[in-house]
Amino acid sequence: MWSVIGTISGTSADGIDIAEIETDGRTVRRFGPAATVPYSYEARAEILEAIAQGPADRSGWPQIADLITRDHAEAIARFIADHGLSPDLAVFHGQTVWHDPGRGETVQLGNVQALADALGLPVAGDLRQADMAAGGEGAPLVPVYHQALANGLPQPLCFLNIGGVSNLTYVDGERLVAFDIGPGNALLDDWIRNHQAGEFDPSGEISAKGKVDSRWLEVALQHPFFQRTAPKSLDRNAFASDLPEGTTLEDGAATLVAFTADAIAGAEKLCPKVPLLWLVCGGGRLNDTMMQELADRLQGKVAKSDAYGFDGDALEAQCMAFLGARLKAGLPTSFPETTGAREPVVGGRIYLPSN
Repeated sequence: MWSVIGTISGTSADGIDIAEIETDGRTVRRFGPAATVPYSYEARAEILEAIAQGPADRSGWPQIADLITRDHAEAIARFIADHGLSPDLAVFHGQTVWHDPGRGETVQLGNVQALADALGLPVAGDLRQADMAAGGEGAPLVPVYHQALANGLPQPLCFLNIGGVSNLTYVDGERLVAFDIGPGNALLDDWIRNHQAGEFDPSGEISAKGKVDSRWLEVALQHPFFQRTAPKSLDRNAFASDLPEGTTLEDGAATLVAFTADAIAGAEKLCPKVPLLWLVCGGGRLNDTMMQELADRLQGKVAKSDAYGFDGDALEAQCMAFLGARLKAGLPTSFPETTGAREPVVGGRIYLPSN
């Protein structure tokens, strides 16, 4: 068993999630501490601008990578000191600014070697590239961790992550299916931000007051991504042009919540069997309006992952730690059924500190 620290920051760039677990890459012996550390104002502004611009202008990416690495180094060092940890390995997912599996490209900014040098620790990085080289989508990577957590729970079940995009992992014994569903919180967050009403919709308070634009919703649900079979993945901005127009803050927010919920309900039909349980993790689980919309649409029980003892804020960072342990043990981190790779892939590379 190893003590491993995992880190990840979603496409909302609202902070660096950090978590420590003790694991051999097969099971988790202990769930350690977890935290979310905000990016510096400078780093977050640069990241969001890079995501919005896409890959057309990459000239600023090296500078942004330095900011991301600096913020991670400070956050991880403080986390280790605060909790008195002696990790065997840290895992640096980096900050995704672009993901286009159709072109075989995924970009996570950050300098893994520089982070290993700053921490004086082995650091695993480059987690998605090997999967894409094997013909996979490079995402999602969380399914193998979800499978490890599913023992003893009613199956078939789905872990449903609602971050910038939404994705699911279907677990039924050894059967594992995973794919990106469509919009998560990204469109709603953009809508709230564009209306100078904050950074997100706290507890779904804004969307709860609105009325859904059913005509806009009907058109939006015709997006060809929803008709594709799994496995499949998408970029955070794949639906960015689909924001409603000519409507109020509240009505637009309600419509975008309904869009996410309807997309997830459609994904239920792509599962091999109807899931008995949906465990919701990520920021979307804190949106009460979203949770109610899901409960109204899905056939199985809908619950926050926290209700089953899983920290919904830390789960993806824990997963990164788990993937680092699997890399260290030489175990596959992605599979044909989860990413579309030609064969099971051991993803990532471990960087040793130069000194």
